[in-house]
Amino acid sequence: MSDSSATIQTRDRRPLYDLLIIGAGINGAGFARDAAGRGLSVALCEKDDLAQGTSSRSGKLIHGGLRYLEYYEFRLVREALKERSVMLKQAPHIIWPMRFVLPHSPEQRPAWLVRAGLFLYDHLGGKDDLLPGSRGLDLRTCPEGEAIRDDYSKGFEYADCWVDDARLVVLNALDAARLGARVYPRAACTRASRRADHWEVELTDTRSGEITPLAARAVINAAGPWVDRVLKGAFVDQGGKDGGSKDRVKLVKGSHIVLPKRYPTANSYLLQNDDKRVIFVNPYEGDKLLVGTTDILYEGDPDKVAIDQEEIDYLLGVVNRYFKIPYTHDDILTSFSGIRPLFDDARDNPSAVTRDYVFDVSDAGGRAPLLSVFGGKITTYRKLAEHGLEKLAPYFPELGKSWNETAPLPGGDMPGADFAVFLKGLKRDYPWLEEATVTRYARLYGTLARRILGEARGYADLGEHLGADLYALEARYLVDHEWARSAADILERRTKLYLVMSDAEVERVAAWVAREVDAPRGAGADARADSVATS
Repeated sequence: MSDSSATIQTRDRRPLYDLLIIGAGINGAGFARDAAGRGLSVALCEKDDLAQGTSSRSGKLIHGGLRYLEYYEFRLVREALKERSVMLKQAPHIIWPMRFVLPHSPEQRPAWLVRAGLFLYDHLGGKDDLLPGSRGLDLRTCPEGEAIRDDYSKGFEYADCWVDDARLVVLNALDAARLGARVYPRAACTRASRRADHWEVELTDTRSGEITPLAARAVINAAGPWVDRVLKGAFVDQGGKDGGSKDRVKLVKGSHIVLPKRYPTANSYLLQNDDKRVIFVNPYEGDKLLVGTTDILYEGDPDKVAIDQEEIDYLLGVVNRYFKIPYTHDDILTSFSGIRPLFDDARDNPSAVTRDYVFDVSDAGGRAPLLSVFGGKITTYRKLAEHGLEKLAPYFPELGKSWNETAPLPGGDMPGADFAVFLKGLKRDYPWLEEATVTRYARLYGTLARRILGEARGYADLGEHLGADLYALEARYLVDHEWARSAADILERRTKLYLVMSDAEVERVAAWVAREVDAPRGAGADARADSVATS
């Protein structure tokens, strides 16, 4: 095994990696970081931008999954609650605690059952749980009840965490690159052929069509909703298809709508519906609400997923059942949909399909393994990678031990993981930045914000103003160090500035990208994007 990017070559001069990971969502990026930190040479490829699929279209929560207790998923909930505490310490800039208010609706679940579930939720995480326990609320007298209709007088409150999901993916990729991994965004794995002791692979640039050949001793298929499609379309095993024809992933569509926030408190709401599902209503980007999610079996193209009218009506219906001031279709600011790639456990109810993860490993005489990943959730991505690498350990006898439970993600290296203290210091060092802007920098980049802002002493030092509080200095950082290559990469996944920009401002960013970004062509070129964390 080598300590960084591949230097060994096969006979046909392909660079040979220990591990190729297909899919740069949260699972793939998590695998890349963990494996690179254990001494494997790693290549991570993604057909689109990092986190462009499911991992940027989640409910943006780090949580144990309170409702999973009803389906007896105790192992998953316990693991997720433990990881919640781990992740709070690793990335306090993009992950923070939030209180959830659950108005009690006795038609759905009796109060004793809710209390029992919350009691379990409070204790399954163990003694290291960093969040406070649950409590009952009188919605008639507490501030959190003012937004709720008078029909609901009793409530419960518990804690979970918010996460910027797309940035979580980027931070894992950044750390993987710091540890020597090569990252290939916009490079689809279009062919993988198993040889005696390795895989011969072709990556195709999805913009230019240029092919980059490489080889790997092992392959991880972490393509999410596309995991079965990749198996059937790219993997060739001595003239046959590796992985067979049986679909092992159940696609479930989850859609969200964004509404204006009309209540002053900082809490979220967990709303029970009459179909026994629950909907989250979470504060989002300051003055907005993120409402979701739906759960619908999906058989279409994952690349073309979109919210439909029935889902919009469903989400508005649940919100208006509880909130005093009703919302209409005209209030919807935007929406998005994602596909959750759940392991097909033959359950008909999409909400009951397990959110746990499953691995499948195949090899040829004990060599050239292929590990396919089914299922999983953002909260448990680190443990998923850890357990997946345990499956590959027999093929790599020199594989290092698990290492990253206490290692902060890029930007998260704050003393005591105390974001408030860090933010205070950043405001002191850059007093000329407006409150909202310095807070946004702190949240997105953590301690890396100082390296981005550098010696800037005023707005003139930030370069061209592109719209909202985005300047060329930040955009250039995202291009040079975080693999951004389009306005959508910058505004939707690296930041959420598309929510506050006019169409004209979005076009200005697109024009800046077209003018200023010397977009490298070829699947290998984007791999040269380097992490500022290494400087």
